[in-house]
Amino acid sequence: MLTAAPAATLGGPALAQLSAPAQISSAGQQAPGFYRYKVGDVEVTAIHDGFAPRPLDGLVRNADINDVKQAMADAFLSTDALPITFTTLALRAGGRLILIDTGNGDSGAPTTGRWMANFRAAGFDPAQVNTVIISHFHPDHINGLRLKDGTAVFPNAEVMAPAPEWAFWMDDGRMTQAPEAQRGNFQNVRRVFGPMAKDVKRYEAGQELAPGVTAVAAPGHTPGHTVYAVSSGNGKLLVVSDITNHPALFARHPDWQAVFDMDGNQARDTRRRMLGMAATERTQVSFYHAPFPATGHIAKAGSGYEFVPVQWTQAL
Repeated sequence: MLTAAPAATLGGPALAQLSAPAQISSAGQQAPGFYRYKVGDVEVTAIHDGFAPRPLDGLVRNADINDVKQAMADAFLSTDALPITFTTLALRAGGRLILIDTGNGDSGAPTTGRWMANFRAAGFDPAQVNTVIISHFHPDHINGLRLKDGTAVFPNAEVMAPAPEWAFWMDDGRMTQAPEAQRGNFQNVRRVFGPMAKDVKRYEAGQELAPGVTAVAAPGHTPGHTVYAVSSGNGKLLVVSDITNHPALFARHPDWQAVFDMDGNQARDTRRRMLGMAATERTQVSFYHAPFPATGHIAKAGSGYEFVPVQWTQAL
């Protein structure tokens, strides 16, 4: 059940970057990074936020680096670094504009921060957003809510967060006792959510959060990590958030544990369960870190799974 707190309203002065028209078309740049598709009557728009290279050393906790490099080579990727991409979703459902996660904002790597320009290129405005649903509290999912100077980005949106995730990251005792590597994330969670803490709606698994959007518990990556079942008519989409990082590594090798997974064994079990379900039911999936537009299907392949991207089409 949702808490009785009122809808979180992200007020604050708008910066020029929030109101200025997107400057997209110029030499040396790609076309705007958005892609639309339908799930029944729900219109889904994938919004790209750029990428960040991550060295392969230490990326997979329980695999030899040579095996990781071979997996990268098998996927025709660089054997030096993994290009981690970031793709959020904007849903038009029931007359509402709903975001699932928000990207890096202005706090990510220099090769990120493309989200707002792509969001506007897709025909949206931050003031139009009715609801922001957060899957978990890693920076690349929440920093788009609030700029570094404190400006809140979505002035009219209610903000919804997983109750177990909130309970973990907003616990002062856990922050005090956290290892040094995690303390920055505890502090960032407070930076983003602190000014609106009393208004954030906390949700539980199994709740319908917006028309046709139901929360599904998927712990392991973080304690309250959540995925979403989007259903409309005969259409179904499983938004799998961060159950894998790049599927060339973690779908093909679902037992591999990424350095980002807080509970590696639980993340592995969740990953196998979700990928197995998607493969068996032939459900379309959307990843946060798959190559853009980060949607397709899952096929069983040996002891692992293969991500099969959708065929691009200009027609919805």
